[in-house]
Amino acid sequence: MTTQIFQASSLYGVATLAAALDSGCFRPAGRRILLVCNNAATPETTPGPQEMPGFERLRERFDDVLSYNETFFPFHPGGWAPRPEDLPLWERYLRLAWQLGDEPVELAVESIQVNPSLALAQMFTGAPVTVYADGLMSYGPTRNKIDPLVGTRVDRVLHLDLVPGLEPLLLTEFGVPAEIVPTPAFTKVLAELAPQAGDLPEAEEPALLLGQYLSALGILTAEQEEDLHVRMLRGARELGHDTVVFKPHPTAPARFTRTLEEEAERLGVHLTVLDAPVLAEVLYQRMRPALVVGCFSTALLTASALYGLPVARVGTGMLLERLTPFENSNRIPVTVADALLPDLGDRAAVDGRRPGMDVAALGALVRAVGFAMQPKILPGLRAETERYLAGGPDERTLRYFKRKRLTSLALPGGVPSQLAFIPRNATVRRMARKARGLRRVVRR
Repeated sequence: MTTQIFQASSLYGVATLAAALDSGCFRPAGRRILLVCNNAATPETTPGPQEMPGFERLRERFDDVLSYNETFFPFHPGGWAPRPEDLPLWERYLRLAWQLGDEPVELAVESIQVNPSLALAQMFTGAPVTVYADGLMSYGPTRNKIDPLVGTRVDRVLHLDLVPGLEPLLLTEFGVPAEIVPTPAFTKVLAELAPQAGDLPEAEEPALLLGQYLSALGILTAEQEEDLHVRMLRGARELGHDTVVFKPHPTAPARFTRTLEEEAERLGVHLTVLDAPVLAEVLYQRMRPALVVGCFSTALLTASALYGLPVARVGTGMLLERLTPFENSNRIPVTVADALLPDLGDRAAVDGRRPGMDVAALGALVRAVGFAMQPKILPGLRAETERYLAGGPDERTLRYFKRKRLTSLALPGGVPSQLAFIPRNATVRRMARKARGLRRVVRR
Protein backbone atom coordinates (compact mmCIF):
# COMPACT_ATOMS: atom_id res chain seq x y z
CA MET A 1 0.00 0.00 0.00
CA THR A 2 1.27 3.47 -0.88
CA THR A 3 2.02 6.01 1.87
CA GLN A 4 1.52 9.68 1.04
CA ILE A 5 3.59 12.20 3.04
CA PHE A 6 2.30 15.79 3.08
CA GLN A 7 4.82 18.35 4.33
CA ALA A 8 3.50 21.67 5.66
CA SER A 9 4.98 24.57 7.62
CA SER A 10 1.88 26.73 8.08
CA LEU A 11 -1.81 26.34 8.83
CA TYR A 12 -2.52 27.97 5.46
CA GLY A 13 -0.52 25.20 3.81
CA VAL A 14 -2.40 22.52 5.75
CA ALA A 15 -5.69 24.12 4.65
CA THR A 16 -4.50 24.03 1.03
CA LEU A 17 -3.69 20.33 1.35
CA ALA A 18 -7.05 19.65 3.00
CA ALA A 19 -8.86 21.35 0.12
CA ALA A 20 -6.82 19.36 -2.41
CA LEU A 21 -7.69 16.10 -0.65
CA ASP A 22 -11.37 17.02 -0.43
CA SER A 23 -11.34 17.74 -4.18
CA GLY A 24 -9.80 14.41 -5.12
CA CYS A 25 -6.50 15.93 -6.27
CA PHE A 26 -4.68 12.99 -4.69
CA ARG A 27 -5.39 9.38 -5.47
CA PRO A 28 -6.38 6.99 -2.63
CA ALA A 29 -3.56 5.76 -0.40
CA GLY A 30 -3.11 3.20 2.32
CA ARG A 31 -1.78 5.81 4.75
CA ARG A 32 -1.59 9.60 4.77
CA ILE A 33 0.98 11.35 6.95
CA LEU A 34 0.98 15.08 7.67
CA LEU A 35 4.58 16.08 8.31
CA VAL A 36 4.60 19.46 10.09
CA CYS A 37 7.68 21.70 9.97
CA ASN A 38 8.31 24.74 12.11
CA ASN A 39 10.63 26.94 10.04
CA ALA A 40 10.68 29.90 12.44
CA ALA A 41 14.11 31.28 13.34
CA THR A 42 13.61 29.94 16.88
CA PRO A 43 11.09 27.11 16.55
CA GLU A 44 11.41 26.28 20.25
CA THR A 45 9.63 29.54 21.14
CA THR A 46 7.31 29.91 18.13
CA PRO A 47 4.07 27.91 17.79
CA GLY A 48 4.01 25.47 14.89
CA PRO A 49 1.00 24.87 12.62
CA GLN A 50 -0.20 22.01 14.83
CA GLU A 51 -0.66 24.51 17.68
CA MET A 52 -2.82 26.94 15.71
CA PRO A 53 -6.57 27.23 16.36
CA GLY A 54 -8.50 25.01 13.96
CA PHE A 55 -5.70 22.56 13.27
CA GLU A 56 -7.62 19.68 14.84
CA ARG A 57 -10.39 20.10 12.26
CA LEU A 58 -7.86 19.79 9.44
CA ARG A 59 -5.87 16.87 10.82
CA GLU A 60 -8.92 14.62 10.37
CA ARG A 61 -7.90 14.25 6.71
CA PHE A 62 -4.69 12.47 7.74
CA ASP A 63 -3.96 9.19 9.46
CA ASP A 64 -0.91 10.44 11.36
CA VAL A 65 0.75 13.74 12.23
CA LEU A 66 4.55 13.70 12.59
CA SER A 67 7.06 16.45 13.36
CA TYR A 68 10.02 17.08 11.05
CA ASN A 69 11.64 19.17 13.80
CA GLU A 70 11.50 16.34 16.32
CA THR A 71 12.86 13.81 13.83
CA PHE A 72 15.91 15.92 12.98
CA PHE A 73 16.45 17.70 16.30
CA PRO A 74 18.68 19.60 17.08
CA PHE A 75 19.10 20.65 13.41
CA HIS A 76 16.96 23.50 12.10
CA PRO A 77 14.66 22.37 9.25
CA GLY A 78 15.80 25.16 6.94
CA GLY A 79 19.48 24.93 7.75
CA TRP A 80 20.19 21.22 7.49
CA ALA A 81 20.69 19.14 4.35
CA PRO A 82 21.82 15.52 3.96
CA ARG A 83 25.14 14.75 2.29
CA PRO A 84 24.64 12.99 -1.07
CA GLU A 85 26.54 9.91 0.06
CA ASP A 86 24.24 9.58 3.13
CA LEU A 87 20.91 9.63 1.27
CA PRO A 88 20.31 5.84 1.35
CA LEU A 89 21.10 5.84 5.07
CA TRP A 90 18.66 8.65 5.78
CA GLU A 91 15.86 7.00 3.80
CA ARG A 92 16.38 3.82 5.76
CA TYR A 93 16.31 5.77 9.02
CA LEU A 94 13.08 7.60 8.12
CA ARG A 95 11.38 4.40 7.07
CA LEU A 96 12.16 2.97 10.50
CA ALA A 97 11.30 6.14 12.45
CA TRP A 98 8.02 6.73 10.63
CA GLN A 99 7.11 3.03 10.30
CA LEU A 100 6.95 3.08 6.53
CA GLY A 101 8.33 -0.39 5.93
CA ASP A 102 9.18 -1.07 2.30
CA GLU A 103 5.95 0.33 0.88
CA PRO A 104 6.01 2.95 -1.92
CA VAL A 105 6.06 6.61 -0.85
CA GLU A 106 4.58 9.68 -2.57
CA LEU A 107 5.50 13.21 -1.46
CA ALA A 108 3.63 16.51 -1.44
CA VAL A 109 5.94 19.37 -0.47
CA GLU A 110 6.06 23.16 -0.39
CA SER A 111 9.06 25.14 -1.68
CA ILE A 112 11.02 22.45 -3.49
CA GLN A 113 13.95 24.84 -4.06
CA VAL A 114 14.94 24.97 -0.38
CA ASN A 115 15.10 22.78 2.69
CA PRO A 116 13.32 21.03 4.28
CA SER A 117 11.27 20.26 1.15
CA LEU A 118 14.35 19.66 -0.99
CA ALA A 119 15.98 17.48 1.66
CA LEU A 120 12.83 15.37 1.94
CA ALA A 121 12.66 14.86 -1.83
CA GLN A 122 16.35 13.91 -1.91
CA MET A 123 16.12 11.40 0.93
CA PHE A 124 13.19 9.54 -0.61
CA THR A 125 15.03 8.85 -3.85
CA GLY A 126 12.66 7.79 -6.59
CA ALA A 127 9.44 8.92 -4.88
CA PRO A 128 7.08 10.94 -7.12
CA VAL A 129 6.69 14.53 -5.92
CA THR A 130 3.79 16.95 -6.00
CA VAL A 131 4.67 20.57 -5.26
CA TYR A 132 1.83 22.60 -3.83
CA ALA A 133 1.99 26.39 -3.77
CA ASP A 134 -0.28 28.46 -1.56
CA GLY A 135 1.07 31.89 -2.41
CA LEU A 136 2.03 34.34 -5.13
CA MET A 137 5.57 32.95 -5.47
CA SER A 138 4.22 30.10 -7.60
CA TYR A 139 3.69 32.62 -10.40
CA GLY A 140 7.42 33.35 -10.43
CA PRO A 141 10.35 31.25 -11.67
CA THR A 142 12.08 28.57 -9.64
CA ARG A 143 14.48 30.53 -7.45
CA ASN A 144 17.41 28.07 -7.68
CA LYS A 145 18.54 25.44 -10.14
CA ILE A 146 17.22 22.09 -9.00
CA ASP A 147 19.02 18.81 -9.45
CA PRO A 148 17.33 16.99 -12.36
CA LEU A 149 17.19 13.89 -10.13
CA VAL A 150 14.62 15.83 -8.11
CA GLY A 151 13.07 18.12 -10.73
CA THR A 152 12.20 15.34 -13.16
CA ARG A 153 10.26 13.54 -10.42
CA VAL A 154 7.86 16.45 -9.87
CA ASP A 155 4.65 15.54 -11.63
CA ARG A 156 2.61 18.75 -11.06
CA VAL A 157 2.34 22.09 -9.27
CA LEU A 158 -0.88 22.42 -7.28
CA HIS A 159 -1.83 26.03 -6.67
CA LEU A 160 -4.69 28.25 -5.60
CA ASP A 161 -6.33 30.33 -8.31
CA LEU A 162 -5.38 33.66 -6.73
CA VAL A 163 -5.14 35.44 -10.09
CA PRO A 164 -7.60 33.68 -12.41
CA GLY A 165 -6.04 33.16 -15.82
CA LEU A 166 -2.42 33.69 -14.71
CA GLU A 167 -0.19 30.63 -15.23
CA PRO A 168 2.62 29.78 -12.77
CA LEU A 169 6.23 29.78 -13.97
CA LEU A 170 7.38 27.55 -11.11
CA LEU A 171 9.17 24.42 -12.39
CA THR A 172 8.20 25.04 -16.01
CA GLU A 173 11.85 24.37 -16.90
CA PHE A 174 11.03 20.70 -16.27
CA GLY A 175 7.75 20.87 -18.16
CA VAL A 176 5.77 20.42 -14.93
CA PRO A 177 2.07 21.18 -15.50
CA ALA A 178 0.07 23.40 -13.16
CA GLU A 179 -3.15 22.21 -11.55
CA ILE A 180 -5.63 24.40 -9.67
CA VAL A 181 -7.00 23.52 -6.25
CA PRO A 182 -10.72 24.32 -6.67
CA THR A 183 -11.60 27.59 -4.98
CA PRO A 184 -14.95 26.36 -3.52
CA ALA A 185 -13.13 23.51 -1.78
CA PHE A 186 -10.57 25.90 -0.29
CA THR A 187 -13.14 28.40 0.96
CA LYS A 188 -15.13 25.52 2.45
CA VAL A 189 -12.06 24.40 4.41
CA LEU A 190 -11.46 27.96 5.60
CA ALA A 191 -15.09 28.12 6.73
CA GLU A 192 -14.33 25.19 9.04
CA LEU A 193 -11.56 27.22 10.67
CA ALA A 194 -13.59 30.37 11.36
CA PRO A 195 -15.59 29.01 14.34
CA GLN A 196 -12.40 27.60 15.87
CA ALA A 197 -10.68 30.98 16.17
CA GLY A 198 -12.17 31.71 19.57
CA ASP A 199 -13.04 35.21 20.74
CA LEU A 200 -12.05 37.96 18.36
CA PRO A 201 -12.36 41.71 18.86
CA GLU A 202 -15.74 43.18 18.02
CA ALA A 203 -15.38 45.35 14.94
CA GLU A 204 -18.01 46.04 12.32
CA GLU A 205 -16.62 46.23 8.79
CA PRO A 206 -13.26 47.71 9.80
CA ALA A 207 -10.30 48.49 7.62
CA LEU A 208 -7.94 45.54 8.09
CA LEU A 209 -4.20 46.21 7.88
CA LEU A 210 -1.87 43.27 7.17
CA GLY A 211 1.68 43.28 8.52
CA GLN A 212 4.36 41.10 6.87
CA TYR A 213 7.56 41.75 8.92
CA LEU A 214 9.66 42.54 5.85
CA SER A 215 12.58 43.76 7.97
CA ALA A 216 13.20 40.17 9.09
CA LEU A 217 13.80 39.28 5.43
CA GLY A 218 16.23 42.17 5.01
CA ILE A 219 13.93 43.87 2.50
CA LEU A 220 13.27 46.92 4.69
CA THR A 221 14.76 48.31 7.86
CA ALA A 222 12.67 48.17 11.02
CA GLU A 223 12.09 51.93 10.79
CA GLN A 224 10.98 51.70 7.16
CA GLU A 225 8.54 48.94 8.01
CA GLU A 226 7.09 50.94 10.90
CA ASP A 227 6.62 53.82 8.47
CA LEU A 228 4.91 51.46 6.02
CA HIS A 229 2.35 50.47 8.67
CA VAL A 230 1.77 54.14 9.51
CA ARG A 231 1.18 54.87 5.82
CA MET A 232 -1.43 52.08 5.77
CA LEU A 233 -3.20 53.64 8.74
CA ARG A 234 -3.12 57.17 7.32
CA GLY A 235 -4.35 55.97 3.95
CA ALA A 236 -7.26 54.09 5.50
CA ARG A 237 -8.16 57.17 7.55
CA GLU A 238 -8.09 59.40 4.46
CA LEU A 239 -10.56 57.00 2.82
CA GLY A 240 -12.94 57.57 5.72
CA HIS A 241 -12.26 54.52 7.92
CA ASP A 242 -12.16 55.34 11.63
CA THR A 243 -12.25 51.73 12.84
CA VAL A 244 -9.09 49.83 12.02
CA VAL A 245 -7.79 46.35 12.89
CA PHE A 246 -4.09 45.65 12.55
CA LYS A 247 -2.98 42.04 12.12
CA PRO A 248 0.77 42.00 12.75
CA HIS A 249 3.06 39.23 11.59
CA PRO A 250 3.26 36.62 14.39
CA THR A 251 7.00 37.16 14.85
CA ALA A 252 7.04 40.97 14.51
CA PRO A 253 8.38 42.95 17.50
CA ALA A 254 5.94 44.71 19.83
CA ARG A 255 7.39 48.15 19.06
CA PHE A 256 5.82 48.02 15.58
CA THR A 257 2.46 48.05 17.34
CA ARG A 258 3.33 50.89 19.72
CA THR A 259 4.26 53.23 16.88
CA LEU A 260 0.96 52.48 15.13
CA GLU A 261 -1.04 52.99 18.32
CA GLU A 262 0.51 56.43 18.83
CA GLU A 263 -0.38 57.44 15.27
CA ALA A 264 -3.93 56.11 15.63
CA GLU A 265 -4.44 58.23 18.74
CA ARG A 266 -3.20 61.30 16.90
CA LEU A 267 -5.55 60.65 13.96
CA GLY A 268 -8.57 59.85 16.13
CA VAL A 269 -8.81 56.27 14.83
CA HIS A 270 -10.12 53.41 16.93
CA LEU A 271 -7.32 50.87 16.46
CA THR A 272 -7.44 47.23 17.53
CA VAL A 273 -4.25 45.21 17.41
CA LEU A 274 -4.97 41.52 16.93
CA ASP A 275 -2.59 39.25 18.82
CA ALA A 276 -4.49 36.00 18.25
CA PRO A 277 -2.69 33.51 15.91
CA VAL A 278 -5.41 33.28 13.27
CA LEU A 279 -5.38 33.35 9.48
CA ALA A 280 -6.37 36.56 7.75
CA GLU A 281 -9.01 34.54 5.89
CA VAL A 282 -10.71 33.80 9.22
CA LEU A 283 -10.95 37.53 9.86
CA TYR A 284 -12.49 38.01 6.42
CA GLN A 285 -15.30 35.68 7.43
CA ARG A 286 -15.78 36.90 10.98
CA MET A 287 -15.39 40.67 10.42
CA ARG A 288 -16.18 41.22 6.72
CA PRO A 289 -13.70 44.14 6.45
CA ALA A 290 -14.74 47.18 4.46
CA LEU A 291 -11.17 47.37 3.16
CA VAL A 292 -8.06 45.18 3.33
CA VAL A 293 -4.72 46.99 3.11
CA GLY A 294 -1.27 45.43 2.75
CA CYS A 295 1.93 45.49 0.79
CA PHE A 296 2.22 42.31 -1.30
CA SER A 297 0.76 39.72 1.05
CA THR A 298 -0.89 36.70 -0.53
CA ALA A 299 -3.82 37.45 1.79
CA LEU A 300 -4.58 40.55 -0.32
CA LEU A 301 -5.31 38.31 -3.29
CA THR A 302 -7.37 35.84 -1.27
CA ALA A 303 -9.42 38.78 0.02
CA SER A 304 -10.07 39.98 -3.51
CA ALA A 305 -10.33 36.72 -5.48
CA LEU A 306 -11.88 34.43 -2.91
CA TYR A 307 -14.03 36.73 -0.76
CA GLY A 308 -14.76 39.67 -3.05
CA LEU A 309 -13.46 42.24 -0.56
CA PRO A 310 -12.08 45.64 -1.60
CA VAL A 311 -8.29 45.75 -1.29
CA ALA A 312 -5.49 48.28 -1.63
CA ARG A 313 -1.72 48.01 -1.69
CA VAL A 314 0.92 50.38 -0.39
CA GLY A 315 4.71 50.48 -0.62
CA THR A 316 5.14 48.24 -3.65
CA GLY A 317 6.84 50.95 -5.70
CA MET A 318 9.49 51.37 -3.03
CA LEU A 319 10.03 47.61 -2.84
CA LEU A 320 10.46 47.30 -6.61
CA GLU A 321 13.41 49.65 -6.20
CA ARG A 322 14.86 48.12 -3.04
CA LEU A 323 14.55 44.38 -3.71
CA THR A 324 18.02 42.93 -4.17
CA PRO A 325 19.33 40.99 -5.90
CA PHE A 326 17.08 41.32 -8.93
CA GLU A 327 16.30 37.58 -8.77
CA ASN A 328 14.89 37.95 -5.25
CA SER A 329 11.94 35.54 -5.17
CA ASN A 330 9.66 38.23 -3.71
CA ARG A 331 9.91 40.24 -6.95
CA ILE A 332 7.04 38.46 -8.70
CA PRO A 333 4.64 38.79 -5.73
CA VAL A 334 5.50 42.50 -5.52
CA THR A 335 5.06 42.87 -9.28
CA VAL A 336 1.67 41.12 -9.27
CA ALA A 337 0.39 43.20 -6.35
CA ASP A 338 1.67 46.45 -7.83
CA ALA A 339 0.33 45.79 -11.33
CA LEU A 340 -3.02 44.31 -10.36
CA LEU A 341 -4.21 45.99 -7.15
CA PRO A 342 -5.21 49.65 -6.68
CA ASP A 343 -2.89 51.97 -4.78
CA LEU A 344 -4.18 53.07 -1.40
CA GLY A 345 -3.73 56.71 -2.40
CA ASP A 346 -6.00 56.35 -5.47
CA ARG A 347 -9.47 56.70 -3.99
CA ALA A 348 -11.30 56.25 -7.28
CA ALA A 349 -9.45 53.01 -8.06
CA VAL A 350 -9.99 51.63 -4.54
CA ASP A 351 -13.70 52.52 -4.49
CA GLY A 352 -14.19 51.23 -8.04
CA ARG A 353 -12.06 48.10 -7.41
CA ARG A 354 -10.33 48.73 -10.70
CA PRO A 355 -7.50 46.33 -11.57
CA GLY A 356 -4.33 47.96 -12.83
CA MET A 357 -3.86 45.44 -15.68
CA ASP A 358 -5.89 42.79 -17.42
CA VAL A 359 -4.72 39.22 -16.97
CA ALA A 360 -3.26 38.91 -20.48
CA ALA A 361 -1.03 41.97 -19.98
CA LEU A 362 -0.12 40.80 -16.50
CA GLY A 363 0.86 37.37 -17.82
CA ALA A 364 3.18 38.90 -20.42
CA LEU A 365 4.75 41.13 -17.77
CA VAL A 366 5.27 38.27 -15.31
CA ARG A 367 6.92 36.09 -17.95
CA ALA A 368 9.25 38.91 -18.98
CA VAL A 369 10.20 39.73 -15.39
CA GLY A 370 10.58 36.01 -14.70
CA PHE A 371 13.08 35.63 -17.55
CA ALA A 372 15.02 38.69 -16.38
CA MET A 373 15.18 37.13 -12.91
CA GLN A 374 16.29 33.66 -14.00
CA PRO A 375 17.59 33.69 -17.61
CA LYS A 376 19.63 30.50 -17.12
CA ILE A 377 16.64 28.59 -15.77
CA LEU A 378 14.16 29.93 -18.36
CA PRO A 379 16.24 30.50 -21.53
CA GLY A 380 13.23 29.63 -23.69
CA LEU A 381 11.57 32.92 -22.70
CA ARG A 382 14.31 35.13 -24.17
CA ALA A 383 12.69 35.70 -27.58
CA GLU A 384 9.31 36.41 -25.99
CA THR A 385 10.89 38.85 -23.53
CA GLU A 386 12.79 40.63 -26.31
CA ARG A 387 9.55 41.07 -28.27
CA TYR A 388 7.77 42.33 -25.16
CA LEU A 389 10.42 44.92 -24.36
CA ALA A 390 10.96 45.90 -27.98
CA GLY A 391 7.26 46.67 -28.29
CA GLY A 392 7.75 49.98 -26.54
CA PRO A 393 6.28 49.40 -23.06
CA ASP A 394 5.47 52.62 -21.22
CA GLU A 395 7.40 53.98 -18.25
CA ARG A 396 5.03 52.35 -15.78
CA THR A 397 5.86 48.93 -17.23
CA LEU A 398 9.59 49.59 -17.41
CA ARG A 399 9.71 50.29 -13.68
CA TYR A 400 9.41 46.55 -13.11
CA PHE A 401 12.87 46.11 -14.64
CA LYS A 402 16.29 47.49 -13.80
CA ARG A 403 18.21 49.14 -16.64
CA LYS A 404 21.41 47.54 -15.37
CA ARG A 405 19.76 44.10 -15.50
CA LEU A 406 18.42 44.65 -19.01
CA THR A 407 21.86 45.80 -20.13
CA SER A 408 23.64 42.78 -18.65
CA LEU A 409 21.20 40.47 -20.46
CA ALA A 410 21.39 42.46 -23.72
CA LEU A 411 17.65 43.09 -23.62
CA PRO A 412 15.84 46.07 -25.19
CA GLY A 413 15.63 49.04 -22.86
CA GLY A 414 18.99 48.46 -21.23
CA VAL A 415 21.13 50.90 -23.20
CA PRO A 416 20.44 53.29 -26.11
CA SER A 417 20.14 51.48 -29.45
CA GLN A 418 23.36 53.08 -30.74
CA LEU A 419 25.27 51.36 -27.93
CA ALA A 420 23.44 48.02 -28.06
CA PHE A 421 26.63 46.21 -29.15
CA ILE A 422 28.35 46.91 -25.81
CA PRO A 423 26.86 44.10 -23.68
CA ARG A 424 27.99 41.56 -26.28
CA ASN A 425 31.49 43.02 -26.77
CA ALA A 426 33.97 41.09 -24.62
CA THR A 427 36.69 43.74 -24.94
CA VAL A 428 34.44 46.55 -23.74
CA ARG A 429 33.21 44.47 -20.84
CA ARG A 430 36.78 43.55 -19.85
CA MET A 431 37.80 47.22 -19.88
CA ALA A 432 34.77 48.13 -17.77
CA ARG A 433 35.71 45.52 -15.17
CA LYS A 434 39.28 46.85 -15.09
CA ALA A 435 38.02 50.41 -14.63
CA ARG A 436 35.80 49.36 -11.73
CA GLY A 437 38.75 47.57 -10.13
CA LEU A 438 40.96 50.67 -10.44
CA ARG A 439 38.23 52.83 -8.92
CA ARG A 440 38.01 50.54 -5.87
CA VAL A 441 41.78 50.69 -5.44
CA VAL A 442 41.77 54.50 -5.61
CA ARG A 443 39.01 54.72 -3.01
CA ARG A 444 41.10 52.74 -0.54
